[in-house]
Amino acid sequence: MKILAVSDIEAKYYYDYYAPGKLDDFGMILACGDLKREYLEFLVTMARCPVVYVHGNHDDRFDRQPPEGCVCADGQVVVVEGVRILGLGGSYRYRDGHHMYTEEEMRRRVLRVLPQVWRRRGFDILLTHAPARHLNDFDSITHRGFAVFGELLDRYRPAVFVHGHVHLNYGAHIPQRSRHGDTVVINAYDHCVFDYPDPAGK
Repeated sequence: MKILAVSDIEAKYYYDYYAPGKLDDFGMILACGDLKREYLEFLVTMARCPVVYVHGNHDDRFDRQPPEGCVCADGQVVVVEGVRILGLGGSYRYRDGHHMYTEEEMRRRVLRVLPQVWRRRGFDILLTHAPARHLNDFDSITHRGFAVFGELLDRYRPAVFVHGHVHLNYGAHIPQRSRHGDTVVINAYDHCVFDYPDPAGK
């Protein structure tokens, strides 16, 4: 299954320059946050496949008006097209905001969702907004990752970890694809296309 991952900015290739058929090959779209509601609704309408999203740190407005037709995976495990997706949105807390968390607050979110993980016998994709600590993150508090995400990867070894928040234009050293043990790590900034269950494929 071909998957489109998007995050942080609306991908012009699939939005501004959309042409009929561009989204037909995708079996699923994963949205990692900080995207307009209208954009997600556009994707789910034109692609005719599930759009699964988590909140970014700027997505407080989704609490009042979530994107119609899309699947919110934030704070739960959802099964879409047979794929188990654990969603944990938000970023490291650097100011007031509903979708910002300290490390301890994110750990409590993980503890609350673990019974679902156990019932599903793990998960195939970890879908987040923020990266994991020391994995595509920065030391600055605004773009610091969560250590608990790395612990989830080490314990459950999902096939794919998809995140956003760290824009690729922040520096040439930021990879869009990397690895953490058995897990392929994808930074979905703008967009990234990958095959599941072969996420390392081009």
